[in-house]
Formats: sequence, C-alpha cells, structure tokens
Amino acid sequence: MARLGLVINPVAGLGGAMARKGSDEPDIAARARAEGRAPLAPLRAERALTAFRQACAAEVLAGPLMPEGTRPVGPGDLTHTAEDTRAAVAAMQGEVDLILFAGGDGTARDICAANDGGIPILGIPCGVKMHSGVFARSPERAGQLAAGFLNDARRRTEMVEILDLDEAARRAGRLSARLYTVARTPLDGQGARQNPKAGNTDTVGEVDAALAAYVAGMREDTVYVLGPGATMMALKDRLGGGSLLGVDLAEGGLITARDLDETALMTRMAGRPVRIVLTVVGGQGFVLGRGNQQISARVLRAAGLPPIDVICGPDKLAALNPNELTIDTGDPGLDAELAGYWPVMTGPGRKQVMRVVA
Repeated sequence: MARLGLVINPVAGLGGAMARKGSDEPDIAARARAEGRAPLAPLRAERALTAFRQACAAEVLAGPLMPEGTRPVGPGDLTHTAEDTRAAVAAMQGEVDLILFAGGDGTARDICAANDGGIPILGIPCGVKMHSGVFARSPERAGQLAAGFLNDARRRTEMVEILDLDEAARRAGRLSARLYTVARTPLDGQGARQNPKAGNTDTVGEVDAALAAYVAGMREDTVYVLGPGATMMALKDRLGGGSLLGVDLAEGGLITARDLDETALMTRMAGRPVRIVLTVVGGQGFVLGRGNQQISARVLRAAGLPPIDVICGPDKLAALNPNELTIDTGDPGLDAELAGYWPVMTGPGRKQVMRVVA
C-alpha cells in the first residue's frame, strides 16, 4: 500500500498578518503568542488531509506534528525548528512515496536539504511568500493532487524550482527571488499547483499611465489600503513614498501609514470608507494570500468586504497559465464569496475582466 509522509512546520505563515515578511525569525512563535495568534499551518494541513482522505486510503506517517489518524515518524522531543523538519524527512527516507508538507519557501528548502532519496514532495501553502512551484494553490488542491498521485500506479513526476526571497536584495530595497535547488513533485495536469513566481513583465508606460489615472480619481474621504509589490510601489511613489513589501495606507492623496500589520489595519480602517488596491503576483496570478496576509479575512470582513481594485499590465496578465487570478485568504467561505469575475485596470481608461478562483 502507498504511504504518505506529512510534515507540518507549525510556525509557517505566522509572520504574514504580523507584517514580518516571513516566519524565519527565531522568536516568531513567542511574538505570535504574545499577540494571541494561533498557528495557521496545522489548520491548513488538516484541510489538505481531509481532502486527501476523501480520495485515498493510503497510510499517513507524520512528523513533527501528528494529526489524528496518522502514525508518528521522526524525533519524539520537538522544538518545532528546522532541525525537526529535517529529522522527520530523514526518517521518512525509504518509508513513504510522497512527502506532503505544510510550510513556505523556507520549509521547502529544509525538506530538500534532508531528502537524500529524492522522494517527490508537494507543498500545502502556509508561508508568507511561497515563490516556489512546488506548492498547490490551496490546501484542498494539495490533498487532492497528493491523493491522485498515490492512486495512480504510474506516479508521474516533474522537476520544479525551489525559490526563496533574496534577503540581500530585500535589504537593498529590491524584490527578487533566488533559485536554491530543484525538486521532484507530482505531475500536474489540472492546474492544482502554482507556477514559480516570475519577474515583472509589465510595460512601464502602460502601467504608469494607469497609476496616474488611478491617483487622479482617488477620493478624499476614502482610506486606500495599498498592497505590496513593484507595481504598488510605483503607485506609492506618486503618493509620497511607501514600503515595497508592506501594506500601506493612503488618505487625502498621501501615504499616511507604512508597513501595517493586521491589527493596525483594522484600527485605522474602523468606521471609514475603504478601498483595497492590489496587483497580481507575476507568473502565479495571486491577488490575495501571497505576501499580503495582513489584508486577512478578518480585515476584509471588518471593513464590510470593501471594493478591491486590481492594477496590472496586460503583458503580465497574458503570461498567466492558467489565465485566471487566484485568492487564498485562509477562509474558504470568504474565498467562495469573492470568487467570480473581477475587472483589472490595465491602462488609462482600460480594463480587462479576469476570472478569479480559490
């Protein structure tokens, strides 16, 4: 019988709503507890495992956390560190046919470092950035793809890039993903996995004109929540300058707050008309849920599901495969409410309607 290895990094994604740009800091768990934040990765792993068990009867070996109905593997005394992840993967060598892991790009790197046998791997998206192509687009899709792979006697795979944010570039004020290695993952013919993050392919003149038109139409009485990314940075520059990787606020035609976390956003938005302004992650098509987890389901619901404006050049949209946008707020019910068709501003006076899926 096929066997699945499950690895959960419990601190993955904790830094997102806290505006930490990642969860690699050694005190991130303590910071999260101090703010009353519960780990997100175990819950997202349970969503994936539920979808998996609906389609596959394979035994599940788990470590370093053991959801109900799984068999433990790896170290018994856990500190929930990268060493635990690597020890669990080492213990799974020769024992499982697929490693399903809950984490982000940093976890993917740890998995690869210990996966000496080259066992195929698949990521449940739980991190802040997730630039790598090894991740499914949602926990449910991860479980479904894992089940399909183990149920298929052919067990077909493909090689994908493992990327992570270049920290030196980030400190220098540039947004750049660095290639660390490649890994084998289940072959995906259904669009269940996300593509690796791609560079910005927008035509500068078109996007600049769209941004200028957007600024000209901003209302004085509205709070604008501006997401991260290079396109949004160009918009923020027109409003006095903001943060490249942060979520900022603009009021009255100027940036009034930079790099806010989830709690600060909710405080600053309370009782005010709000608009959310976002761009599209190149190559992946994500609008919510990758690098902007500060704009959480809690924030969106507290603001009354405000209008969401998406600004993106036509070249970047045309390069998406599949040609659709994706949202992953962590709240499946909200994702279902938001899914549908959204207009995307591609130039001055021009919009392109895009299908949005969860």
